[in-house]
Amino acid sequence: MTIKVYNTLNNRKEEFVPIEPGKAKIYVCGVTPYNHPHVGNARPFVTWDVIHRFLEHEGYDVTHVQNFTDVDDKIINTANKEGVQWFDVCNRYIDSYFEVMDKLNVKRVHVYPRVSEHIPDIIATVQGLIDKGHAYPMDGDVYYSVESFKEYGKLSGRNLEDMQAGARIEVDDRKRNPYDFALWKAAKPGEPAWESPWGPGRPGWHIECSTMSMKYLGQNFDFHGGGSDLIFPHHENEIAQSEGCTDCKFVNYWLHNGFITVNEEKMSKSLGNFFMVCDILEHYEPETLRFFIVSTHYRSPLDFSDARLTEADKSLARLRAAKEAVEEMARMLAVGPNPYSLALRKKAAKAREDFMEAMRDDFNTALAISYMFALAKDIQSYKKALAKENARPDGKLIAMYKDIFAEMCSIIGVMENTAAVEKEAAPAEAEGNSKEAQLVEMIIKQRQEAKAAKDYATADKLRNELLEIGIALQDTKEGVKWSKVN
Repeated sequence: MTIKVYNTLNNRKEEFVPIEPGKAKIYVCGVTPYNHPHVGNARPFVTWDVIHRFLEHEGYDVTHVQNFTDVDDKIINTANKEGVQWFDVCNRYIDSYFEVMDKLNVKRVHVYPRVSEHIPDIIATVQGLIDKGHAYPMDGDVYYSVESFKEYGKLSGRNLEDMQAGARIEVDDRKRNPYDFALWKAAKPGEPAWESPWGPGRPGWHIECSTMSMKYLGQNFDFHGGGSDLIFPHHENEIAQSEGCTDCKFVNYWLHNGFITVNEEKMSKSLGNFFMVCDILEHYEPETLRFFIVSTHYRSPLDFSDARLTEADKSLARLRAAKEAVEEMARMLAVGPNPYSLALRKKAAKAREDFMEAMRDDFNTALAISYMFALAKDIQSYKKALAKENARPDGKLIAMYKDIFAEMCSIIGVMENTAAVEKEAAPAEAEGNSKEAQLVEMIIKQRQEAKAAKDYATADKLRNELLEIGIALQDTKEGVKWSKVN
């Protein structure tokens, strides 16, 4: 089962082929902690949380790194304005970041490196670029020479000659080219500074991500993500720095989420339509905001408005109602199948298959969620049919509904606390010494091996065959759990 991703580097969908089989290495540009996270911050982190979840679901061992830019002009200005230390500002808003993301059910990544904790690494990277002729010191500053990197512009599609001809940037006579950018900035009064071979100073913006991503993920890794606004100059400069330093490809797949508009206007402080997540959550549940974000494909523009948040809330309520309907039917005494419930079993399996295929097609959450609604519709129709005929439910069908719904919710990251209905059957541990339990565990092991080998057809076949004989599987964070169903 192939995963396809839209690679900004080549402007087309490509099959994801990991550098190391069975592993996926991810770096996502994090926040500059000088204020509370805004809705524009929330989108990439929710997006990459879903991608992280799905890659793990598909059997990949994920390493996910996301930085904090804790040395920056905005932080310094905020600290000076408030009369506090720059690190006090950083710590305050990093705490705010985690508080908000926890509410949005964004899983913690593996490493959150800070610029201030990697100064020696950054200095070593800058010195390496100087040694290779890609950078030059000037009066305590160090600049990257864009002309030294022949592929400069390959991510953004910009031509350096055309850029120079139409340059409107501020002229600095010390620079060899107007587009040369700072790797190291000489110290100024009222700013934090560290000793370096070029005198006291601090890192430029772009060098941090090159240094920290390669430190934790290696010189070449799988995914680099962020907002579309970072393609140029930030990610373009990252490529120039990293590949100039290592002489090898930096990142295989560049993924960028679309812009956020507010009532169809670009979000900006000057327009007064800049919304902090903490303010939004005073009026809407965190799960509603998360569902709103993932209901649109990550590459598409996302228009933020009260009307759309209200719509997302109503849509989520429909899914909750379907889950409650499954719970209600699960409490009823179950019976065997009939032609109608057998047809619904096939539709449920197809909904799961379609959901997974949508996710494998560039993580298309919008399409995947449509199959959640299709499943919810069938659940409600079945409940009504049972009520009309005063009939009992098909036990295996209800087990399928519970299992598939929980699986979908765990990937999208909604209704996780209640989506997986408690099993009424005795746990596997109670039968641990029986031959039946040993056989089931053996099949589970075979299924896990099939998933690890990306043989999803076999994995699904084993799961369905167990269900046919009354054994339901549930994938959880603690591993695979199984129980008997009627």
